[in-house]
Amino acid sequence: MNAVIYARYSSDSQREESIEGQLRECREYAERNNMTIVGTYIDRALSAKTADRPEFQRMIKDSAKELFEIVLVWKLDRFSRDRYDSAHYKRILKKNGVKVVSVKENISDGPEGIILESMLAGYAEYYSADLSEKVVRCMTDNALKCKFNGGMMPIGYVIDAEQHFQIDPLTAPFVLEAFKRYDGGATMKEVRDALNAKGVTNQRGGELTFNSIQHMLNNRRYMGEFSYRDMVIPDGIPAIVPKELFDRVQEKLAKNKKAPAR
Repeated sequence: MNAVIYARYSSDSQREESIEGQLRECREYAERNNMTIVGTYIDRALSAKTADRPEFQRMIKDSAKELFEIVLVWKLDRFSRDRYDSAHYKRILKKNGVKVVSVKENISDGPEGIILESMLAGYAEYYSADLSEKVVRCMTDNALKCKFNGGMMPIGYVIDAEQHFQIDPLTAPFVLEAFKRYDGGATMKEVRDALNAKGVTNQRGGELTFNSIQHMLNNRRYMGEFSYRDMVIPDGIPAIVPKELFDRVQEKLAKNKKAPAR
């Protein structure tokens, strides 16, 4: 029988070897069971909670071409972690004469296999939902302590060993300068050019753009406000910009947004 391999990992933190391991075990299974591998489909750093995966969708589409009869996966959770998606796409594959086979989970073709496969699909979704809940809980606990929860670090701050925000003495003065310049009547373009002339860079090490300055002037962290989801903690982090200055800049931003172009 002709077979293809579908392999997937969900996060950039997982190593490339995890894909290689899946491929190796699927190939060994195919050899033991007299299957011929005619193709591989690999989605890297993509979650199985969604079916919006390029290689996964290409595999489903290719199943209608009658090129293969088996889709080998390391485990069923590589195929999907959503039981509704799993059932939907397995039905499409079955209509095209293709069966999904897990090489690490011994699922029989009888009635017992139906029950086991349903349980495994349900557990995969439970694991994903439980993990998401634990992540949110952990991040909420961090937020209550005003700890950094990941994402892009704002210019002007560094993170200490305990994941708290601390003012960066090298870049924080440029942030304050940006607010003062705009408050004094400078345009965003003028603020951008002034900071770029002094060698200030964005978080990726590139030149500041108009959007960089706009985001900076709107960032409430600079007046010490910490926020996560619907949680807002005033004075949760060290302030770089006095609140009075921040509020004046917000008023000017709102006024200039409504003003006609020069």
